[in-house]
Amino acid sequence: MTVGVGDEVSVELVLPTDDAEQLRDSRSDALTARESFMNTAGVRRPDGGYVVERRGADSAGNRKVFESFDALRGRCRRLPETFTAEDRSATGLTAGRRHMVLWHLVEHPAFPVALASRQPLTAEKTATEVAEP
Repeated sequence: MTVGVGDEVSVELVLPTDDAEQLRDSRSDALTARESFMNTAGVRRPDGGYVVERRGADSAGNRKVFESFDALRGRCRRLPETFTAEDRSATGLTAGRRHMVLWHLVEHPAFPVALASRQPLTAEKTATEVAEP
């Protein structure tokens, strides 16, 4: 690996293969994080994507991939003060995914959303948005 600082300094660092693999794996682990909640989980992917999935699910039908965590945050900001899973039908999400994403917004501490009702599944925004942990 060669690291340059401007045009002036160049340092070459040679690592043994085992150390290089360990460094690569730890970098990958740092870029991929999973947070599990009661009903859902959020996964940050190395490519910057953010995946909302039903906790314990093992099929693609139980997850929704967003371009980034900020993309999901932007969708949350555009929601009305009170909303149901059915209200989200215009967003292109299937019924199960609408419920899953609504639950994730309720469960994740970075979103200013609280559960208002289970039947029909309804959420409402709270006072202020929390900074991302």
